[in-house]
Amino acid sequence: MRSSLVTTETLVPPAHVTYVPKVCAYLTRGGGEQLLVFRGPGHDGLQVPKGTVETDEPLDAALRREVAEESGLAVTGARRVASDVWTRRAGPLTKYVRHFYHADIDESRDRWEHVVTGHGDERGQTFEYFWVDLPTAEPFALSLDDYLPTVPAAADV
Repeated sequence: MRSSLVTTETLVPPAHVTYVPKVCAYLTRGGGEQLLVFRGPGHDGLQVPKGTVETDEPLDAALRREVAEESGLAVTGARRVASDVWTRRAGPLTKYVRHFYHADIDESRDRWEHVVTGHGDERGQTFEYFWVDLPTAEPFALSLDDYLPTVPAAADV
């Protein structure tokens, strides 16, 4: 019989955990028929605009800032659809407190490139944006598709 005893070697004291607040944007068009995505360097799979919330920054302001910095788009009327605590497998023990938002936007471009602005690590990188039909079976990086089922389909709007 295998013991379910947890030893001190498997425990990490809370003082050694870093919590980082993040915002993630599910931007759709066509009433939720298509999702805006990009492929970024250093990750396999699709990504959505996202980023770190600055100290004392309201979540909705962080979302607008990150979307503008990463895609060049101005977003209004986004609503929060989910929040979680997610642990990335690689690197030191960091827990990301992720806040997912959804907004249906009016964007006619099918593809475009945007040079990331702001002061983060991705500044100066070029992201190529495009739309995927929902639902999609394409894999996402960083478990960014965890809450895609919360995005209303065109028939639900």
